[in-house]
This record gives sequence, C-alpha cells and structure tokens, in this order.
Amino acid sequence: MIVRMAVPMILAEIVNVLYSIVDRMYIGHIADVGKLALTGLGITAPIITTVAAFASLCGTGGGPLCSIARGRKDTEEAETIMGNAFTMLILLGLLLTAFTQVFMKQILHLFGASDQTFPYARDYAQIYMCGTLFSMVSFGMNFFINAQGFAKTGMMTITIGALVNIVLDPIFIFALRLGIAGAAIATVLAQFVSALWVILFLVGKRTTLKLSFRSMRLRGRIVLGILEIGASGFVMKGTTGLVQILYNIQLKRYGGDLFLGSMTIVNSIREVLIMTFHGINSGSQPALGFNFGAKKYDRVKEGIRFSTRFACLYAVIVWAMSMAFSRQIAAVFTNDSEMIALCTKTIRIFFSCFVFKAFQLTGQNVYIALGKGKLAVFFSMLRKIIVVTPLVFLLPLIPALGAYGVFWADAVADVVCSSICYLFMYFAIYKTLLSKEPGGNNP
Repeated sequence: MIVRMAVPMILAEIVNVLYSIVDRMYIGHIADVGKLALTGLGITAPIITTVAAFASLCGTGGGPLCSIARGRKDTEEAETIMGNAFTMLILLGLLLTAFTQVFMKQILHLFGASDQTFPYARDYAQIYMCGTLFSMVSFGMNFFINAQGFAKTGMMTITIGALVNIVLDPIFIFALRLGIAGAAIATVLAQFVSALWVILFLVGKRTTLKLSFRSMRLRGRIVLGILEIGASGFVMKGTTGLVQILYNIQLKRYGGDLFLGSMTIVNSIREVLIMTFHGINSGSQPALGFNFGAKKYDRVKEGIRFSTRFACLYAVIVWAMSMAFSRQIAAVFTNDSEMIALCTKTIRIFFSCFVFKAFQLTGQNVYIALGKGKLAVFFSMLRKIIVVTPLVFLLPLIPALGAYGVFWADAVADVVCSSICYLFMYFAIYKTLLSKEPGGNNP
C-alpha cells in the first residue's frame, strides 16, 4: 500500500519542487543582474517557508486525524476535520497576506536584504504574497486528497500548477521583460490553478469525503486536535524559516551577498534532494495512520521498516551525486564563474552528512502519522533551535571556517539530531507496537 501511495507522491514532489527551482534557474540567468536577482529571491525564502508552515499546520494536523477517523469508519468526523482545516487555511491566509504587505520593508531588511538586493526581494515577495490563499489551499487541502487514498489526484494537484508555472515563467520573465516580478506573477497564477483543482475535486462526485459548508463551521475540539498534531509540521517548517533567517544574517555579516546567493542555490538543491523523503512520508502517512486506527500493528511496523530502508538507500545515492557533481549542479542556477566556484565548495560542506537525514525525516514521519505530535515537535525543536541555532553563531567565529561555518552547522546537526530522533522512535514506538502483538518478540 505504501508503494502505491508513495510513488505518485514522490513524482508529485519532483514536480512540486519545480515551482521554486524553475524560478531560480531562470532568474539566475537574467542578463547582467542575474546574480543579484537570485540573491534577492533567496532572501524571500523565509517568507515562502512561513506560508508553507501555516499550510502544513492545517494539512499535517488534519490529514492524520482524518485517516484515523476513516480507519474507525467515522465518515462524518473525517469530513468535519477536513472542513475545519479548510476554514483555518482561509483565515490564516488572510492574516498572513495583510501582515506581510504592511511590514514588507522591515521584514526583508531583517531577513538580510542589502541596498542592492532589496528591490529584487521586494518585487518578488509583494506579488507572491498576493497568492497566499491559493498557495495555502492547494498545499494544505491536498493532504486530505491523499488521506482518502487518491494519491494520483494529489499528484495532479501539484503537477498542473507546476506545469503552468514552467510555461508562464519564460513568458513573463523574458518575453514580457518583467524580470523577477514576472516569476512571481507566474507562480501566483499557477497556485490559483492548483487551488481550483483541489476545491473542485473535494466538492465533486469522485471524492469519498465531501467538503461542505456544514463541515466548515469551526469546532473547538477539532481545531485543538488539528493544532496539536499539526504543530509538528508547523514547527518543522516554521523553524526552517527561522534557520533561514539566521543563515542570511550570519552570511551577510561574514560573507556578503555572494555567500547569500550561494545559500540560495544550496537551499534549492536541498529542496530537490529531500523531495523523495517527503514523497515517501506523504505516501506512508495515510497507510500508517489508517492501520494504527484499525489496530493492525503488524502493518504499521512493516510500513516503518519499508520507509526506513527506502529512505536510507535514497539518501546514499543522492549524497554521492551531490559530492561528485557539485560544480555541474551549481551551473544549472548561474553562469557566474565566481558563484559557481563558491557553490562547488558550499554544496559539499552542506550535504556532507546528508545520509543521516533519512533517519530524522523517517522518525518525524512516524510521530506525525500515529498522532504523536508532541514528540515530532520536540525533535524539530531539538534540531533547529537547540543544535543548529547555536552552531550558526559559534562556528563562523572559528577563523578557519568563517562564513563556511554556517554551512557546517547543518551537517553537524544531521549527525547528532537524526541519530537521537530515530533511536527514540525505535525504542519508544516500534518496540511498543511489537509488544501489542501475539508473539511480540519478533524482530
């Protein structure tokens, strides 16, 4: 079941990452200003991550609860969870749009914009945030399509939007000569198409659970449940945004705009490399949650084992590729020789311990899928707040590292936090599930 669900989701993640990657590829090659424009786009990354964090709050919070309710054959409860999540997405989207538009200048300077890069960051962010509602609905409600077992439909949500973005990008950026603003317009239009697709499916005839006005009326018990479980997804993405801000601040201090641009490319590569992890997780969450709700613990264990093995194999392959082809990968995003030379080194540092990330993301996924949101929140906080944040400030103080210390911070955290996260999951959850079965001493 996990394979059937995961393959479409992996493909969906591959296409989804094209939203931002294609923007960066085109922007980085704009004549004369490509390097500055690419850096400006990177400065907006925490804003984009914040939008995704709030969408994840509702999606990763409601999706597992919806799967568990379906496992208990409680359709009405599952529909109410989905409807409440939709209302929450709309309200949060409106608040985010208003806040960022009012305080855009202060936000971008806080995130590391210089006088040279601010105009590019502003032009992209102001337009992008006009599509916040579309982005949140398409991303957040897609969890409920997948939770019902419609993985191919969920894949189409992302595929349709990404294809629209790919087609429109060169038209708006180059043909209409709108530059970085054109990239933002193309992205907003693509997100609108994706959101429309999701809503039409969830109110249509094919879906198992119907999105209706009755189910959208907020209920305190359900909202609190979504917030509790979704807090893990929110913290994971929200703290990613915080870390991105810290990266920008430290890189601006120790390396300047060139290093900021390098981090934009490194983050783009990271998004590509972890997309399969997210596909595996999105595909396995409904299966793990459903079987856990149905008390079929042997299938839950089997799903955990499969996800771990697949993630580890994938991590080894992509680590080797990132080490061997770092220069060629950097050249995809820029034709600036100075930037390519720097990225060749920073890519190898940042991904030097990438293999360990398989254990972090697999462990986090198990916590979310089984409704253990507090544990997922804890291990997200452990990695990004307790470990990465101090390292981002301490490592650049070492004379031999300087700005490169910012890139080493993530690698060190991969080793330390991933090991702790997975070992706790194995002994506290996997072994506990074993004990619930007859003959529970099986490996």
